[in-house]
Amino acid sequence: MQHPTQHRIVVLGAGYAGAVAAGRLARRLRPQDAAITLVNAEPHFVERVRMHQLATGQELRARPLDEMFAKTGVEVRIAQVTGVDTDRRTVSVTDPDGTGELAYDTLVYALGSAWNPQDVPGAAEHAHEIAGRTGALRLRERLAGLAAGRTVVVVGGGLTGLEAATEIAEARPDLDVTLTARGELGDWLSPKGRRHLRKVFHTLGITARENAAVTAVAADHVVTADGTSVPADVTVWTTGFAVHPLARATTLDVTDTGRIVVDSTMRSVSHPDVYAVGDAALAAGPGGKPLRMSCASGVPTAWQAADAVAARLTGAKLPKVTPRYFNQCISLGRSQGLIQYVTADDRAVGAALTGRLAALYKELVCKSAAWGVANPTLGVPTRRRPVAPRTPEPARTV
Repeated sequence: MQHPTQHRIVVLGAGYAGAVAAGRLARRLRPQDAAITLVNAEPHFVERVRMHQLATGQELRARPLDEMFAKTGVEVRIAQVTGVDTDRRTVSVTDPDGTGELAYDTLVYALGSAWNPQDVPGAAEHAHEIAGRTGALRLRERLAGLAAGRTVVVVGGGLTGLEAATEIAEARPDLDVTLTARGELGDWLSPKGRRHLRKVFHTLGITARENAAVTAVAADHVVTADGTSVPADVTVWTTGFAVHPLARATTLDVTDTGRIVVDSTMRSVSHPDVYAVGDAALAAGPGGKPLRMSCASGVPTAWQAADAVAARLTGAKLPKVTPRYFNQCISLGRSQGLIQYVTADDRAVGAALTGRLAALYKELVCKSAAWGVANPTLGVPTRRRPVAPRTPEPARTV
């Protein structure tokens, strides 16, 4: 139960970014000073970076949110977020008991993103997606019922597409797997990375259709920009993500794509009581370049936001660390991987780790990320500070 003097912090979304932000806030603030509520539509944390594994029949460890956040001081609320009133500072939710409203003093918006069919005719009706657990399980059922010799087309040559195509080809060598890409295969990778990628595709028997943007999807084929019809008993759509549409319906300053514009502390530039993290935020990295939608961006932005919220509430020093990149970790099935080292602003350099060692490295990264979420206060809460007396926020300008 909240005490009237507690600062009310509501975190929307318990993906990597939201769950990490809630846990880090619990480490930084005393429970008698701050009431932290984490709202999520599903009762379990979903390892989104492993959805290609789930789709191919692999079992993932269950991570109930109520168990993860037990004894942390974070209240978990399983509900669907239906609206945010940034003027009244309330969040509307719906759960099995009906509708309700949560009031906040500080809001951390981490509703993330979903798949983006990009208005391509037939994509929403006929393609499968692996951006979430529901879609991955639907694809899993479809693949399980697919007879030998049938065709699978993975649309999209980004990280998700590469991981999906190789995982399916490795798990089901009896299927004919094709990947279509707008450009050349792995064209953003270093020469060493591209060579290894092509080697793995050859070993797994994956056909790569390069410079072949898909313009239409049907029940049994896809059509590329040059008019070619490619047989597809199953189409897997991985061409990017679209953020949750809820932010567009608020008075928050958002981009044309619906991402919330934030400053270097992940604070909304239009509403100082709102922070955005992960895919939902348009945050700048080194050189002012926007951070890409990924777990690699989501976790650092969650750290930044949580530390900034705690600093402003306790009178501590604001964080000034700019999120940066070190590598891109790509699983290519269970036995192969590719670790592409990058500059701080995510441009490939010549160095890359490949093969079995890279696969083990990627697995370690995935396990470490999940462990960090599953242990939100890292076992022993530390550095908790008292909340300073409240001072009025700057007046908003319209």
